[in-house]
Amino acid sequence: MPFDDESGTVGQAVPPLTRPQWAEARRMRASELLDQGHPPAEVARLLAVHPESVRRWRRRIEQGGTVALRRRPAPGRPRRLSAAQVEQVRAALERGARAHGYEADLWTLERVGIVVERVTGITLARTSVWRLLKVRLGWSLQRPERRAVERDESAIARWVAIEWPRIKRGP
Repeated sequence: MPFDDESGTVGQAVPPLTRPQWAEARRMRASELLDQGHPPAEVARLLAVHPESVRRWRRRIEQGGTVALRRRPAPGRPRRLSAAQVEQVRAALERGARAHGYEADLWTLERVGIVVERVTGITLARTSVWRLLKVRLGWSLQRPERRAVERDESAIARWVAIEWPRIKRGP
């Protein structure tokens, strides 16, 4: 159970920093150390980075202040689904495929794409649906086991325990 502080109050668990957040925190720490008068070589040693990185960060601070060390938005086209829409899709998918009118409780890219369109009104290509599932939802590919509906586990266990040893021994 996660705790907020030493008082023992229950709260939300703090998620780990993402790599970009961690890198930004390291640059901010370098800025603090440089402000305290530490030489760049020592800052590099303390933060386990190359001294040239610290010198580059110092130049950026001199030109634009500590704001220049902040993360910049990712380049490229913005995502089509907002974080809120992704959560709506997650909730819809977690209800299962049968809740959306499919006979088998099995998700395919086409089915997920249809649900995304129903929930958000946005049509995604198959590759975008795959990326949504893998990257944004953290889901993985899972294939159902193929077993006959008529399979009788107790009969199989009985055969393995009684018949198989008799056959193995021979006549």
